[in-house]
Amino acid sequence: MTIDPKDFPALADEYVLGLLDEATADRIARDLESNQDLADAVAAAQDRFLPLDMAVEPARISASLWTSIEERLGSNNARSASGSPETPSVRHAGNDNIRPGWRVVALSAIAASLILAITLVWTTMRTVEPVVVAVLLNEAGEVQAIVEDFGNETAKVRLLTDFAVPADKTMQVWTLPSRTMGPMSLGLLEEKHSAVLKSISLPRPKETQLYEITLENSGGSPTGRPTGPILAKGFAKLMR
Repeated sequence: MTIDPKDFPALADEYVLGLLDEATADRIARDLESNQDLADAVAAAQDRFLPLDMAVEPARISASLWTSIEERLGSNNARSASGSPETPSVRHAGNDNIRPGWRVVALSAIAASLILAITLVWTTMRTVEPVVVAVLLNEAGEVQAIVEDFGNETAKVRLLTDFAVPADKTMQVWTLPSRTMGPMSLGLLEEKHSAVLKSISLPRPKETQLYEITLENSGGSPTGRPTGPILAKGFAKLMR
């Protein structure tokens, strides 16, 4: 099967979201190694979905939830089989709710609903662009992190290296809106990984605005100002 290049963007979105059937997903995975245009489309899809991936906390669906769903479906099927008033015992061809396949359909519908909800959230977020982007360097001039400030009390911090943080310390992100205001905290990176931070209302970020990450005591700076060593810093550039 030959894939039309004009279908690459749609296929890439479905591939990243995990909506393709196993055979098609395997085909895409194999083609990524030899088809640069397809690989670029998948990379672009991953970038578009990244705000959603970082804006929500991962959640594990418990086994008890699926067990409960199956039990309820089984209970409904039992009532159908008994010919209770709620469900007539006479079944019509092509509409047999007692068949095991309907359980799969019901579970698939729940999964589809979850995917639809995720897709709707992603759609509302995909058009949001940061106002400024700052590349943060260490003293050796090595890139350590990237900060994207959206100017709406939200900033995304992407860590590009593994930081050694003692158990009693934490990383805190700062910006300097103006000399008059002084450095303001954007939040803590308590898990030592990339995160979306919600901060207090600050002036709209601007060109050359300073951003930095410092090592502070657990819980953050006790003074509301940077007190620990600077791990990385850099100046913002406006998005063009």
